[in-house]
Amino acid sequence: MPASQCHRDQLKVFLRAKREALRPADVGMPDGGRRRTPGLRREEVAVIAGVGVSWYTWLEQGRDIKVSDAVLDAIARALKLDEAERTHLYVLAGLNPPDPAGRPGAPVSEQLRAVLDAWMPNPAHVLDRHYNLVAMNDAARRVFGFDDDVRNCMVAFFTHPTYRGRFTERHEFARDMVADFRASSVRYQDDPLFGRIAEELCTASPEFAELWARSDVRSRSQGIKAITHPEAGDLTFDYSLLRLPDRADLNVVLHTPHPDTDTEEKVRSLVAHPG
Repeated sequence: MPASQCHRDQLKVFLRAKREALRPADVGMPDGGRRRTPGLRREEVAVIAGVGVSWYTWLEQGRDIKVSDAVLDAIARALKLDEAERTHLYVLAGLNPPDPAGRPGAPVSEQLRAVLDAWMPNPAHVLDRHYNLVAMNDAARRVFGFDDDVRNCMVAFFTHPTYRGRFTERHEFARDMVADFRASSVRYQDDPLFGRIAEELCTASPEFAELWARSDVRSRSQGIKAITHPEAGDLTFDYSLLRLPDRADLNVVLHTPHPDTDTEEKVRSLVAHPG
């Protein structure tokens, strides 16, 4: 059986199961007395989603019809699907699922904060998609000089003397950061904050303006970060950027001391004796 037909068969089962699991009261509708079948009727789902009854019926019957992101989102809301179920709906309908961005600005979970603390004495922090610094452990604060003025790592890298001054290979790292920022701005093209940050940095930093004008695109997932700390001296880390399955708007940045360097001993001493 072709994969597309298999998906349409699964789509029939999935939509019917989610429809029958809902009661009228769950979606703010009157009960309307006894019902011969459990859950909502197809026409009720269609009305809530704002789509045609015939079209929704064809979709639930697994017919080969065209669908759009907007319509699938409306159906997902009508059926009260969670993030994982919404992604599943997209896949079964033959569309690329959107990033599970979660609620923008939602606080970092206690479980994630525990991961950052458990990564001690090595640095770990969390950035949102705009490079805003949303969480860190004590090692990250000590090693990278995160102070109250470092709220956005992209802005600080080009404008904050203390933070930018710690990067040994600053020019190479700058190219990677700007290219990654541009890639994210395209991925989230409906998000105007990328443009505002870029415009402000182009005015504040000729270096950023030059790199931004190149239109380079790159996705960072791992690399080497070399810094010079005023107390510990030269430090070299391997870093990894990890995207959370349920919060694609966040990147967890984990650092480990680079092999064949004395970074591990220096970081342990630095963290053990806070200034």
